[in-house]
Amino acid sequence: MRYNEKELRALSRQPAELAAELGMRGPKKGSVLKRRLLKLVANFLFYFRTDEAEPVGALLLERCVVSQEEACSFSLSFVEDMDRKYVFQCDSERQCLEWTGALRRASYEVMRRSLVFYRDEILKMTGKDPLEQLGISEEARFQLSAIKA
Repeated sequence: MRYNEKELRALSRQPAELAAELGMRGPKKGSVLKRRLLKLVANFLFYFRTDEAEPVGALLLERCVVSQEEACSFSLSFVEDMDRKYVFQCDSERQCLEWTGALRRASYEVMRRSLVFYRDEILKMTGKDPLEQLGISEEARFQLSAIKA
């Protein structure tokens, strides 16, 4: 996937939907748990060294699987390569549930489905398409029929 490094750094500075210091172990064999500041912004999970302002890396949360490992830990792996697994250690079970829920909702596809659902509900209630004012109401990606079951 192509990305613009400057834009990605700018995105990492945006307000986070969720942020915390967690233990993180990367997918490489022999990788150890390290304390990282994690920041969820849109469908990216940025991770930082705890004493630095620039991200060490970013994970695009598309086609990924979030799994509960233990009471206070979860993992993130990718459909294309299930062996590429990141493990995260939380401070509490509650924090773990908060992170797993937020990560599962963060993909573009989930956000798109929500937009289409709420657009349809508003249209039923008011008779007006809320996307018309943006001039994008007829785009295929916002159509209910475009959603795959």
